[in-house]
Amino acid sequence: MKGRQDADAIARVGLRLALRKAQAKAGDIVLLHADESEALTHPYLARAWAKRGADLRVPAPGQSKKIAMLGARDAVSGELLVVTRKTKRSNDFILLLEEIDRVYGPSPAAMRKPVVMVLDNGPIHVSKATKKALEARTHWLTVEWLPKYAPELNEIERSWRDLKSHHLAHQTFANEAELENAIHKAVADMNDERATQPLDDFRISA
Repeated sequence: MKGRQDADAIARVGLRLALRKAQAKAGDIVLLHADESEALTHPYLARAWAKRGADLRVPAPGQSKKIAMLGARDAVSGELLVVTRKTKRSNDFILLLEEIDRVYGPSPAAMRKPVVMVLDNGPIHVSKATKKALEARTHWLTVEWLPKYAPELNEIERSWRDLKSHHLAHQTFANEAELENAIHKAVADMNDERATQPLDDFRISA
Protein backbone atom coordinates (compact mmCIF):
# COMPACT_ATOMS: atom_id res chain seq x y z
CA MET A 1 0.00 0.00 0.00
CA LYS A 2 2.79 2.44 0.91
CA GLY A 3 4.51 1.85 -2.42
CA ARG A 4 1.28 2.67 -4.25
CA GLN A 5 0.82 5.83 -2.17
CA ASP A 6 4.38 6.91 -2.94
CA ALA A 7 3.84 6.30 -6.66
CA ASP A 8 0.59 8.30 -6.56
CA ALA A 9 2.34 11.18 -4.77
CA ILE A 10 5.13 11.21 -7.36
CA ALA A 11 2.59 11.19 -10.18
CA ARG A 12 0.66 14.11 -8.64
CA VAL A 13 3.80 16.19 -8.16
CA GLY A 14 4.97 15.30 -11.67
CA LEU A 15 1.70 16.60 -13.10
CA ARG A 16 1.91 19.78 -11.05
CA LEU A 17 5.48 20.39 -12.22
CA ALA A 18 4.41 19.86 -15.83
CA LEU A 19 1.82 22.59 -15.34
CA ARG A 20 4.43 24.83 -13.73
CA LYS A 21 6.74 24.29 -16.69
CA ALA A 22 3.94 25.24 -19.07
CA GLN A 23 3.52 28.46 -17.07
CA ALA A 24 7.24 29.12 -17.33
CA LYS A 25 7.28 28.52 -21.08
CA ALA A 26 4.34 30.92 -21.40
CA GLY A 27 6.42 33.56 -19.62
CA ASP A 28 4.23 33.79 -16.52
CA ILE A 29 6.80 32.54 -14.00
CA VAL A 30 10.43 31.52 -13.66
CA LEU A 31 10.75 27.84 -12.76
CA LEU A 32 13.98 26.79 -11.04
CA HIS A 33 15.11 23.30 -10.07
CA ALA A 34 17.57 23.52 -7.16
CA ASP A 35 19.76 20.97 -5.41
CA GLU A 36 23.33 20.17 -4.37
CA SER A 37 26.12 17.95 -5.63
CA GLU A 38 29.87 17.50 -5.20
CA ALA A 39 32.92 17.56 -7.45
CA LEU A 40 36.21 15.78 -6.76
CA THR A 41 39.82 16.76 -7.32
CA HIS A 42 40.39 13.20 -8.54
CA PRO A 43 38.79 12.35 -11.86
CA TYR A 44 35.36 11.06 -12.74
CA LEU A 45 35.81 8.24 -15.21
CA ALA A 46 33.22 8.32 -17.98
CA ARG A 47 33.05 6.32 -21.20
CA ALA A 48 35.86 7.08 -23.63
CA TRP A 49 37.09 5.79 -27.00
CA ALA A 50 40.55 4.24 -27.32
CA LYS A 51 42.48 2.09 -29.74
CA ARG A 52 42.20 -1.64 -29.17
CA GLY A 53 44.72 -2.72 -26.54
CA ALA A 54 45.46 0.82 -25.37
CA ASP A 55 46.03 1.26 -21.63
CA LEU A 56 43.89 4.21 -20.55
CA ARG A 57 45.06 5.68 -17.28
CA VAL A 58 44.43 8.95 -15.49
CA PRO A 59 47.00 9.86 -12.81
CA ALA A 60 45.42 10.51 -9.41
CA PRO A 61 48.14 11.24 -6.83
CA GLY A 62 47.39 12.06 -3.22
CA GLN A 63 44.07 12.10 -1.40
CA SER A 64 40.90 13.15 -3.18
CA LYS A 65 39.21 16.31 -1.95
CA LYS A 66 35.82 17.72 -2.83
CA ILE A 67 33.99 20.94 -3.48
CA ALA A 68 30.27 21.29 -2.77
CA MET A 69 28.12 22.71 -5.57
CA LEU A 70 24.79 24.33 -4.77
CA GLY A 71 22.82 25.21 -7.85
CA ALA A 72 19.60 26.22 -9.54
CA ARG A 73 18.62 25.42 -13.14
CA ASP A 74 16.18 27.50 -15.17
CA ALA A 75 13.63 25.00 -16.50
CA VAL A 76 13.09 26.93 -19.75
CA SER A 77 16.53 28.27 -20.72
CA GLY A 78 18.51 25.49 -19.03
CA GLU A 79 20.85 28.10 -17.57
CA LEU A 80 22.71 27.06 -14.44
CA LEU A 81 23.43 29.23 -11.41
CA VAL A 82 26.04 27.55 -9.18
CA VAL A 83 27.63 28.51 -5.87
CA THR A 84 30.73 26.57 -4.75
CA ARG A 85 31.48 25.99 -1.09
CA LYS A 86 33.53 23.75 1.20
CA THR A 87 30.37 22.36 2.82
CA LYS A 88 26.70 21.70 2.11
CA ARG A 89 24.99 23.30 5.09
CA SER A 90 22.02 25.59 5.61
CA ASN A 91 24.22 28.70 5.50
CA ASP A 92 25.65 27.53 2.18
CA PHE A 93 22.17 27.03 0.74
CA ILE A 94 21.19 30.50 1.94
CA LEU A 95 24.11 31.88 -0.09
CA LEU A 96 22.53 30.23 -3.14
CA LEU A 97 19.25 31.95 -2.25
CA GLU A 98 21.10 35.25 -2.17
CA GLU A 99 22.44 34.59 -5.67
CA ILE A 100 18.89 33.78 -6.79
CA ASP A 101 17.86 37.12 -5.23
CA ARG A 102 20.45 38.88 -7.36
CA VAL A 103 19.43 37.25 -10.63
CA TYR A 104 15.69 36.68 -10.23
CA GLY A 105 14.54 38.65 -7.18
CA PRO A 106 12.54 41.90 -7.06
CA SER A 107 14.37 44.93 -8.40
CA PRO A 108 13.34 48.61 -8.63
CA ALA A 109 15.17 48.79 -11.95
CA ALA A 110 13.37 45.91 -13.67
CA MET A 111 10.11 44.01 -13.71
CA ARG A 112 10.72 40.48 -12.44
CA LYS A 113 8.48 37.43 -12.73
CA PRO A 114 7.38 35.34 -9.73
CA VAL A 115 9.79 32.47 -9.09
CA VAL A 116 8.84 28.87 -8.34
CA MET A 117 11.66 26.72 -7.00
CA VAL A 118 11.60 22.92 -6.97
CA LEU A 119 13.26 21.43 -3.87
CA ASP A 120 13.51 18.08 -2.15
CA ASN A 121 13.15 17.67 1.61
CA GLY A 122 16.87 17.42 2.30
CA PRO A 123 17.99 18.52 5.78
CA ILE A 124 19.50 21.82 4.67
CA HIS A 125 16.30 22.71 2.80
CA VAL A 126 14.02 22.23 5.81
CA SER A 127 16.25 23.55 8.60
CA LYS A 128 15.10 26.46 10.77
CA ALA A 129 17.57 28.83 9.12
CA THR A 130 16.48 27.90 5.59
CA LYS A 131 12.78 28.05 6.46
CA LYS A 132 13.30 31.55 7.82
CA ALA A 133 15.15 32.58 4.66
CA LEU A 134 12.42 31.12 2.43
CA GLU A 135 9.67 32.78 4.47
CA ALA A 136 11.37 36.15 3.94
CA ARG A 137 10.97 35.62 0.18
CA THR A 138 7.37 34.37 0.03
CA HIS A 139 6.22 37.58 -1.68
CA TRP A 140 8.05 36.53 -4.85
CA LEU A 141 9.35 32.95 -4.39
CA THR A 142 7.21 29.80 -4.00
CA VAL A 143 8.62 26.34 -3.25
CA GLU A 144 7.31 23.17 -4.89
CA TRP A 145 8.36 20.38 -2.54
CA LEU A 146 9.27 17.04 -4.05
CA PRO A 147 8.16 13.74 -2.50
CA LYS A 148 10.84 11.45 -1.08
CA TYR A 149 12.86 9.30 -3.46
CA ALA A 150 11.90 11.18 -6.62
CA PRO A 151 15.18 12.66 -7.96
CA GLU A 152 13.91 12.12 -11.51
CA LEU A 153 11.55 15.06 -10.97
CA ASN A 154 14.42 17.46 -10.32
CA GLU A 155 15.83 18.52 -13.70
CA ILE A 156 19.07 19.85 -12.24
CA GLU A 157 20.20 16.24 -11.72
CA ARG A 158 20.75 15.96 -15.49
CA SER A 159 22.90 19.08 -15.42
CA TRP A 160 25.03 17.67 -12.59
CA ARG A 161 25.57 14.48 -14.61
CA ASP A 162 26.51 16.48 -17.70
CA LEU A 163 28.91 18.66 -15.71
CA LYS A 164 30.72 15.70 -14.14
CA SER A 165 30.59 13.25 -17.04
CA HIS A 166 31.67 15.66 -19.78
CA HIS A 167 33.31 18.76 -18.33
CA LEU A 168 35.14 17.45 -15.26
CA ALA A 169 35.83 13.84 -16.31
CA HIS A 170 39.25 12.27 -16.99
CA GLN A 171 41.32 15.00 -15.36
CA THR A 172 42.94 15.56 -11.98
CA PHE A 173 42.96 18.88 -10.14
CA ALA A 174 45.93 19.81 -7.97
CA ASN A 175 43.84 21.40 -5.22
CA GLU A 176 40.38 22.69 -4.33
CA ALA A 177 41.04 26.13 -5.83
CA GLU A 178 41.91 24.62 -9.21
CA LEU A 179 38.80 22.44 -9.08
CA GLU A 180 36.63 25.40 -8.10
CA ASN A 181 37.90 27.41 -11.08
CA ALA A 182 37.21 24.44 -13.36
CA ILE A 183 33.65 24.14 -12.05
CA HIS A 184 32.84 27.78 -12.76
CA LYS A 185 34.41 27.57 -16.22
CA ALA A 186 32.42 24.41 -16.93
CA VAL A 187 29.17 26.08 -15.83
CA ALA A 188 29.91 29.07 -18.06
CA ASP A 189 30.64 26.73 -20.98
CA MET A 190 27.40 24.82 -20.40
CA ASN A 191 25.42 28.06 -20.29
CA ASP A 192 27.09 29.21 -23.51
CA GLU A 193 26.17 25.88 -25.14
CA ARG A 194 22.56 26.32 -24.09
CA ALA A 195 22.50 29.88 -25.42
CA THR A 196 23.83 28.85 -28.85
CA GLN A 197 21.93 25.54 -29.06
CA PRO A 198 18.64 26.16 -27.21
CA LEU A 199 17.29 22.61 -27.31
CA ASP A 200 16.08 20.75 -24.22
CA ASP A 201 18.39 17.90 -23.18
CA PHE A 202 20.42 18.01 -26.42
CA ARG A 203 23.28 16.03 -24.88
CA ILE A 204 23.02 12.42 -23.78
CA SER A 205 25.13 11.96 -20.67
CA ALA A 206 27.45 8.97 -20.33
